[in-house]
Formats: sequence, C-alpha cells, structure tokens
Amino acid sequence: MSVTLLDRYYAAALQLDCDGVHPDTDRASARARMKASLARIDTAIAGAKRWVGEDLRLVVLPEYILTGPPWGEPIPAWADKAALADDGPEYETFAQLAQRHGVHLAGNAYELDPHFPGLYFQASFVFDDTGRRVLRYRRLVSMFAPTPHDVWDRYLEIYGLDAVFPVADTTLGRLAAIASEEILYPEIARCHAIRGAEVLLHSTGEMAARTLTPKQIARRARALENLAYVVSANCAATWGIDVPADSSNGFSDIIDYMGNQLVQAGQGVSMAAAWALDLAGLRAYRRRPGMGNLLSRQALDLYAASFTAANIRKANGLLVGGKVVVPDRAFFRERQQLALARLAETGVVRSEQPTGQRVAR
Repeated sequence: MSVTLLDRYYAAALQLDCDGVHPDTDRASARARMKASLARIDTAIAGAKRWVGEDLRLVVLPEYILTGPPWGEPIPAWADKAALADDGPEYETFAQLAQRHGVHLAGNAYELDPHFPGLYFQASFVFDDTGRRVLRYRRLVSMFAPTPHDVWDRYLEIYGLDAVFPVADTTLGRLAAIASEEILYPEIARCHAIRGAEVLLHSTGEMAARTLTPKQIARRARALENLAYVVSANCAATWGIDVPADSSNGFSDIIDYMGNQLVQAGQGVSMAAAWALDLAGLRAYRRRPGMGNLLSRQALDLYAASFTAANIRKANGLLVGGKVVVPDRAFFRERQQLALARLAETGVVRSEQPTGQRVAR
C-alpha cells in the first residue's frame, strides 16, 4: 500500500514515571493502576503536543510503562496480573490516544498470545494516527521472560520471519522497534535495517547516568551503523520494585543517522527529548555513494556460517513435543548456564582459571 511520506516532523521521547503493579495482589487492582497510568499518559501527550507543536507526529513511551518489569512473580501470576490481551481495554486506550492526539504512538508492554497459552511476551507496538496498530515487535533477547526464540519452530510456523523483525511502512517513514537492552545487540537493529527501517523506536527502562552508559553508547552505534534515527524513551522514576526509584530516571534522547545526539532530557517527568527528524536527508544520504554509506558496503553473507555454527543459545527451550511448556523462574538462569557451558566447550570463554602461581597481595 502506498503512503504519503512526510519529509520532516517532530518526534518526542516522552519520559514518564512507571508505576509498577507489583504491590497489587489481584488482577482488578493491577488493572485499575494501569488505567490511572493511561490517564497520565493522555495528559502528557496532550501537553507535549501543545508545547512542541502540531507537527509533533511521533511519540515514544518508556518500556513496560503500565506495569514495571516482572520482579520474581511466577510466570502464570505475571501473565494474569500484568500481560495485556490483544483485544483488551489497555490496547484499545492506546489506539484511542494515538487517534485523539494525531500521533503515531509507540510503547512497550507484556502481552498474551492465544497460540502460546500460559506464556507472555514483551512487545513493542505502534498505533498510527487513525488508531490502527501498525507494528508489533516481540523482544527476542530477555534475561527473565519468554521470547519467540523459546518457541521458535512454532512461532515461525504461525507468524513467519518478517513478523519477527517487523518494519511498518507509514506516513512517518519505515518504523521498527527495539526493546530496552536489545539496543546492545547489533544484529537486531541490522535485521530491521535490511528490511528498510529508517527510525528505530527504543522503549527502555535503564539505569541513568550523566556519564556515557553502555546503552547510550549503543544507541549512537546502532544509528550510525544502520543510517537510522533512534528515538529512545527512558522511564523517569520507577515505583513498585525494591530498587531506588530514581535509578532509571532520565536522559531519554534522539540520535540522528550519523550517530549524533540531537537532544537529551534531564531527569524527572519530561518532554524535553523532542526534535525534528529529517527523513528527506536520511533518504538522500542512504542513496549517496561513498565510504560513509555503511549499509551499501556491508557483505552480510560473510558472517552467516559463523553465526549458524556458534550455536550459543538453543532455540525451542519451551517447546516439548510441539507443546508449550510454562517454565518456572529457574529456567532462565539454567538456560544461561547451558549457554555458558557451550561457550566454554568451544573455547570461546575459558572453562577454568589459567594455571600458574598467584601473587599474594
């Protein structure tokens, strides 16, 4: 379907408090808390649009903005309390907010999938300015949550590979999403880029610091490597879990396709990370021959065999005989231990301390 492309528009990484549902002991109270968070989001988008201007067309929300992250809850308990149904009232409200404010609204939540009963996935989403959901990306690398890779064969059978790395062709250009720490993995951004992604939407809930953090460095690298904008929204305070509330507070930013930070928010609830995206300039640069056109110079087939042979983390850990297995929390640590063992077996990491005399201090 052809779309009328905007050459230039404003985007905002909307930095908001995350009020986690962890203190809620039942589903009803958790859903009431989510409803209150949606009302705060509504007010914040309205204020940002009024302040930035009518050409604010893209708003990115922080990671897990309605719920906070799982904090030791069993998989079934978190699925019931915090995961959204595709036809549930929370997604319907996100769609209404996008339409009401005339923006493409990007965010992140935990969601259910009837094809995989008992599990949930962490999903990044985009609703366009008509309220239509145009993108669903499910996180592929997660320390303590199920991912499509854990049910890989079945997931590909149902959705196909393009749904694993979805790119939405919209009036704002080609949009793709990266969830939180996945910005540290260059392969994910590259798989989006080779499908045409021009703007990478990064909903994150990360430790914030004035010094360059790993994720801040990674955002700049992913933008430059892929000649793409990165719009990254971090949480302000995060409530409901047993960490200092302001640990994740601040420094949302927007990075241009040369890896330059265009704008950065401070700490606290903020719309300061808002800036114009020049899509015409990006497209012209991508077509321009020269050493700086990294996309055109990349020979990806060079790496395919090495990646396949590495076999670090095995797929289908939650499929047994084609049936979905609901894990306990111990599964995720055991999965990493097995991966570390394979790295040791193949010599990627040392399996034991080198021999030799230690120097006493």
